[in-house]
Amino acid sequence: MAGAATSLEVRDVEVFYGALQVLNRVSLSARGGEFIALLGSSGCGKTTLLRCIAGLTDLSSGRLLVHGKPVGLRPPDGVALVFQHFGLLPWKTVYDNAAFGLAMAGMPRADIKERVAHYLELSGLTGFEGHYPYQLSGGMQQRVGLVRALAMNPSILLMDEPFAALDAQTREFMQFELMKILARAKSTAVFITHQISEAIFLSNRIAVFSARPGRIKEVIAVDLPPTRTLEMKHQPRFVELEQHLWRLIEEEGAQTGMVTAA
Repeated sequence: MAGAATSLEVRDVEVFYGALQVLNRVSLSARGGEFIALLGSSGCGKTTLLRCIAGLTDLSSGRLLVHGKPVGLRPPDGVALVFQHFGLLPWKTVYDNAAFGLAMAGMPRADIKERVAHYLELSGLTGFEGHYPYQLSGGMQQRVGLVRALAMNPSILLMDEPFAALDAQTREFMQFELMKILARAKSTAVFITHQISEAIFLSNRIAVFSARPGRIKEVIAVDLPPTRTLEMKHQPRFVELEQHLWRLIEEEGAQTGMVTAA
């Protein structure tokens, strides 16, 4: 990613809901192909920031730029959002769910078929095109949600705890799948998680949020080899990063009374 152009820029963003301040002068940038995790306690504004980037929530002050263009109250071109809950339409097949965004955009059927087939293959879902969501495991449903987003060819993929509802084994499998898919798609990713080890395993950088009103307490570069393995989670550098992130979270918890300081 060295020398890659900036694809996302967040400048001094503040958001108020009435008198309640949710985000406090948040600034962050992402380069093309970079994976950034957002880590922090519930209610600190991580999801609000994702909604702002996706054009779903308005800023009270500050600026948001996607590929140098300001973001307003409409989804910017090239940005896709994946929620924690799969959001699949139960009456539609895997293929129709994956093709839904493209069909709504008016893409010709032949082009939809080619693109959806490509991402279904990348995600290991070829052969399941005619299945309905109830016939799939949770991990497969989440992959369909990812395919639906990736089929739009997003330059920026926003993910709000997409693996939170999965069991531990499926979650680790999906982490590997996500890394493989994004490496091929070359998309920038902004990923919310509450799991510290997941943030380290997936990311190039981690932005740690303070408690509400959310501000970025620290941005940490994950200086691990680009090819991640399960064994890496037991290596000294991984453990050091994990301990440092826990200290940041505990400091914030002690200040808010959520954690009792020793």
